[in-house]
Amino acid sequence: MKIKIYLFMITILVNHLLRAQTEFPDLQWKFNESGSHYIKATFLNQIWLRYNRSNPGTMVLGDPADQTFDIGLRRTRIQLYGQLTDHVFFYLQFGQNNFNYLAGQNSTNTGNRKVQVFFHDVLGEYKVWKDHDRLYIGSGLTITNGLSRFSQPGVTSIMTMDVPVFAQATVDQTDEFSRKLSIYVRGQLSKIDYRLIVSDPFPITSNGQPQQSLSSAAGFAAQGHQKQYQGFFIYNFFDEEPHTTPYMSGTYLGKKKIFNVEAGFIMQRKATWSRESIASDTVFHDMKLWSVAAYYDAPLNASKGSALSAYLGYFHYDFGPEYLRYNGIMNPANGLSPGFPSGSQGNAFPMFGTGNAFYTQVGVLLPRSIMHQNAGQFMPYVSLMSAKWNMLTDTMNVIDIGMNWLLQGHHTKITLDYQLRPFYELNSNDLVKQGTRGQWVVQYQIFI
Repeated sequence: MKIKIYLFMITILVNHLLRAQTEFPDLQWKFNESGSHYIKATFLNQIWLRYNRSNPGTMVLGDPADQTFDIGLRRTRIQLYGQLTDHVFFYLQFGQNNFNYLAGQNSTNTGNRKVQVFFHDVLGEYKVWKDHDRLYIGSGLTITNGLSRFSQPGVTSIMTMDVPVFAQATVDQTDEFSRKLSIYVRGQLSKIDYRLIVSDPFPITSNGQPQQSLSSAAGFAAQGHQKQYQGFFIYNFFDEEPHTTPYMSGTYLGKKKIFNVEAGFIMQRKATWSRESIASDTVFHDMKLWSVAAYYDAPLNASKGSALSAYLGYFHYDFGPEYLRYNGIMNPANGLSPGFPSGSQGNAFPMFGTGNAFYTQVGVLLPRSIMHQNAGQFMPYVSLMSAKWNMLTDTMNVIDIGMNWLLQGHHTKITLDYQLRPFYELNSNDLVKQGTRGQWVVQYQIFI
């Protein structure tokens, strides 16, 4: 009965959207006749309706939960940015993430649902040559990162329902939702897009979570402070990607012809620590992360509006021995029965670890002729994260299959996504795969 009600509500929403296709406003104020000096405002809201089959041992507010249905705001953001002079640019972003019925809750069912709104980005940037993209110098709270394009993703234009969060390797550990206080240089030299960053990471003690006890498994160090060094380099074979902000697009929907190869890294001395036993000395470990990848996004048939988008990347993560961290996006559960792997409740899986991972995604923007003239376009996709973390006995595969209904490009779209993930149980000190669980998500995105 509940499923019928949800489907009925979605049908009403879709019918309304089809009748209400209008141009989205451009919230931009020009300061000169050419429009090169301006301030622009944007708004993003991503609403999720989700059914999840829980991992074994899952508890919700003290009760066992084999399955959950939740409604949430995956991202709600307001951006304000502008080119104030030929050389001076600013960018700020304010909002919240992962706001569902458990917002502010934790394992003791205490918290505050009203404290999740914060500044994501606040940066100033100086463009050295006003007519060229050769060199930008910037500083502030920023997502400008090394490692990969998905470590600094433009979430308004992603092809899959969500970004591969594992590529934001230190997310909410020593950063603020992947943002760090940094100084950087970036730009375009011939065919090479580059960025070099020095970051001042936050201490793990300020991430708002209970601190991990020292053990043989590496965890972020709660003692000492070291700067973080990052780099990211892209070689563009065809069109260059925009440099307005440091964010990198997910898909251009056939508006550009992009083929890139990329490489990036993040390095930090004494970032993690471990201790074999109470009587042993504490050992610090350097964090060494790097990746290489290729990205293609180009029209298939420009007159019909079809396009292909694809990405393939290899990631090598070294956080120290036995490092492994579960993460569940906007987790619909907040408790776990005794005897199950720590952090494995709800929809979580071992997203981060010391070891190696491949990630790939492929999507096809179908021709406009398939749909009614005013009914947008479909874009089916599939993605795979395949990780061999040192603490897992088997390769971990997480698969997403989905469909975008682009009512007006990325401005308003509906995405249906099914994710299949593994779950693990403890066998002595080993994590052994015991089966899989899945979740269905319908997302409605509005971006002005």
